[in-house]
Amino acid sequence: MANSKGNRRRFGSIRQLRSGRWQIRYPDPVTGLTRKGEETYPTKTDAEVALTLIEADIKRDKWTDPDAGKVKLGDFASTWLRDRKLEETTRERYAITLRKYIEPGLGHRMLSEITPARVRSWRSGLLGGGAGEPSVVKAYQLLRAIMNTAVDDELIQRNPCRIKGADTYDVPERPVLSPVEVFAVADAIGPRWRALVLLTAFTTLRFGELAALRRRHVDLENRLVRVRRNQAELNTGRLVDKSPKSRAGFRPVAFPAEIVDDLAHHLDRYAAPARTATSSSAPAAASSVGATSGTTGSGPARPPE
Repeated sequence: MANSKGNRRRFGSIRQLRSGRWQIRYPDPVTGLTRKGEETYPTKTDAEVALTLIEADIKRDKWTDPDAGKVKLGDFASTWLRDRKLEETTRERYAITLRKYIEPGLGHRMLSEITPARVRSWRSGLLGGGAGEPSVVKAYQLLRAIMNTAVDDELIQRNPCRIKGADTYDVPERPVLSPVEVFAVADAIGPRWRALVLLTAFTTLRFGELAALRRRHVDLENRLVRVRRNQAELNTGRLVDKSPKSRAGFRPVAFPAEIVDDLAHHLDRYAAPARTATSSSAPAAASSVGATSGTTGSGPARPPE
């Protein structure tokens, strides 16, 4: 189509529709086929500006297929989760977050429809609806990661998750028991769980690390426990035994002399016997520190609620 000076346009074309609005057409940079603009414009000037911007994006390799973002977030997120190499516990946690927090408010939306304003509204709705701030932060972090992949796949031009501070929250300071209080708790709980209380308090190991401890990981002579595994429980009740996430997770942790006798008593009374003999400083067996005598060492029984 000729422009106002009678010269043919060097890129695309513009025509007026019966409605009086203006429509643009331009060659798809991938297929070479002519495609219509996604919207119409009230004036010819507006249409020319839009066409010029599209041409500039194509030349700068910034053009994104407008049809590419016409994928529902729920469908894209399901594929995203399926294709990720994740620990079972992480996969389960992400699936729960998607189901509870992301899909109800945004899952039906096309990727191209998810704007910063919609993300802000979605987040505000979760907080106003009673969802805890830590859960909302994790949901936002997951949504941002999914949308980053959409950007990498060139389905959208920019990640709409751009709320400053939305990916963090203040963790309140937790109360700390004194040694006297720790031993009071250990005295009050059942004898089978006394070692668990003392190790938890005096080594600050995570529960999953404590649950995965085996006889061979406990060095009474040098007063060390060696962290080698981590145990987690899925929602199905199945226990998953896995390696720490990083090399730093494999570490020796010291414990005080005051609890050596308690640990020795636990190993003698509640842990399964060793299958192979080693030096006294590193007694070996696949038996859990919390397992009852005669068990196979699959892990400690769950403490009473």
